[in-house]
Amino acid sequence: MPKKHLDIVSRIGIVRGKLDQMRRCFEIQFAAGRDLRPGQLGSMIQTLSNWLETSDNLLISIQEKIKWADTMSELDKKHRKEVEDRVEEVKKSISTKQAEVDFRGLEDIYSEPAGVMDYEEDRSRPKRRRHPRC
Repeated sequence: MPKKHLDIVSRIGIVRGKLDQMRRCFEIQFAAGRDLRPGQLGSMIQTLSNWLETSDNLLISIQEKIKWADTMSELDKKHRKEVEDRVEEVKKSISTKQAEVDFRGLEDIYSEPAGVMDYEEDRSRPKRRRHPRC
């Protein structure tokens, strides 16, 4: 507590004590009590009851928000997992389709009649001779 505040509090009579400059502290010898006067007990009970009710409502609200946050977190995790699984399915599908396209391309090249000549067919045809141009 700053020295200025200490001077004011001790002048009013709320506390009395000694300031120990070596230990840099204030040793309290007397402090005025905060006792209730005879008519104030009911008011204090009502104030504390209101505070307790407000605290309980706040606690319930906090617990509901924690529960909601946990639920949203679980939903987010499930959604993220579903998206990741779907991405993997699409990747596999794409790689399978690419392999099919690659295979079909090779199949088309080697299965077309014009693509590869039959050896027997090649031997049965006479070769054409070119005539020299003059």
